[in-house]
Amino acid sequence: MNVIAKSTTVSPFLRATATVVSNGGIPVAATGKVHKPKVTVPSTVKRALGQTLYQDLLTGPTCISSGVAGSSVAGVYGAKTIVQDLVGLLSASADVLAMSKCEIKLDSIPEGKSAVFKWRGKPLFVRHRSDSEIAHEAKVDVASLRDPEEDSARVKDPKWLVVIGVCTHLGCVPIANAGDFGGYYCPCHGSHYDASGRIRKGPAPLNLEVPPYEFPEDNMLVVG
Repeated sequence: MNVIAKSTTVSPFLRATATVVSNGGIPVAATGKVHKPKVTVPSTVKRALGQTLYQDLLTGPTCISSGVAGSSVAGVYGAKTIVQDLVGLLSASADVLAMSKCEIKLDSIPEGKSAVFKWRGKPLFVRHRSDSEIAHEAKVDVASLRDPEEDSARVKDPKWLVVIGVCTHLGCVPIANAGDFGGYYCPCHGSHYDASGRIRKGPAPLNLEVPPYEFPEDNMLVVG
């Protein structure tokens, strides 16, 4: 028969925390620690098809996900929507493409005169040069020019000069068939251009810009 007796000679600490059992039991003291079971989060399982980053943004990757990483699907979808909207904005419509080109019938411009057209919101000068103007511009000493450029490098057909009518000084619109060199004159600050659109006098640093153009057929000019 087991006999349980409380000791009266043990220390107050043991008396308050332990019980002596006659069959050899030892005192057990409380540690005050609470053991909580570990909560493990399953690792994300993801499988994606081999695609380029561009394809992922446009179509979204084919994937299977679990856990918090599943929110990545929403992120990819959002990126796809943004890219599609951006591509839509950057894609030029038929109307925009039509406005980017300017077709001009050259037989409407008499020799020795300069006509003004509008191209991409800017004035466009098309000059029908006479033989005397062509010969005169060909004789100019290129080394003496502020922005050295041969006349032959600025025209595809010697009879036609095509330049953007914006002064390279502060963006004013020059006057055709005026100035000290018979080409173009900007009255705002006194820049003079010759019949090749080259700066000859005044504050403008550069020649008038030559846009991209071509002659697809006789008497037809297409700019842009």
